[in-house]
Amino acid sequence: MHRAAVLGLLRAHRAGALSREEALAVEETIAFVESHADCLLRSCAPGHLTGSAWILSPDRRRTLLTLHRKLGKWLQLGGHADGDPDLLAVALREAREESGIARICAVDPGLFDMDRHWIPGRAGTPGHWHYDLRFMLEADPSEPVTATGESRALSWVDVAGVPALNPEESMARMVRKTLALW
Repeated sequence: MHRAAVLGLLRAHRAGALSREEALAVEETIAFVESHADCLLRSCAPGHLTGSAWILSPDRRRTLLTLHRKLGKWLQLGGHADGDPDLLAVALREAREESGIARICAVDPGLFDMDRHWIPGRAGTPGHWHYDLRFMLEADPSEPVTATGESRALSWVDVAGVPALNPEESMARMVRKTLALW
C-alpha cells in the first residue's frame, strides 16, 4: 500500500505553526503510518487513517456539521480511507456522500488540521485510534443538504458557535484557525 503521499502531507503540515497538541498528533501519526503498512484499512486493529471535511461557506463564517449518529456529537463530515491513499479525495467523497451537496471543492490541497482520537469499542468492534487528516473545503450553504444514515442531523452553523455544540479541543482548534482567516 502506497503511503508516501500521506507521509508527504503530514511532513508538510508539521513544518507549519502548530499547537503542542496538534504537533504531537502529527508526530504520532507519522510514526503510525511508517510502522503500519495497512494503516489505510479498517482492518488495522490499533487504528487507521480517516479523511475529514471542514466545510466552510465562501465567506468562511459558517461550517457544515453533522450530528453523528453513533457518537452523538456535532462533528465535521468525513470517514475511513478504506485503502485510498489520497486522503483529500477521501474527505471530498465523504463530504459529498454525507451531505448530498455535489459542488464541494478543496480550498487547499494541504492539511488544514490533524487529530488523533480514540473511538470506543461497540457492537463487536474493539476500540481503536482514528488518525484524522482534516482538509478545508468550501460549499454553498444555499444548496440543499440531505442527511444519511450516519447522521441524526446536518446543519450550517456559525463558526464561532461551534464550541457551544462541541467544546472538544480538536473542534475549538479548527474554529481558532478559521477565525484567524478573517
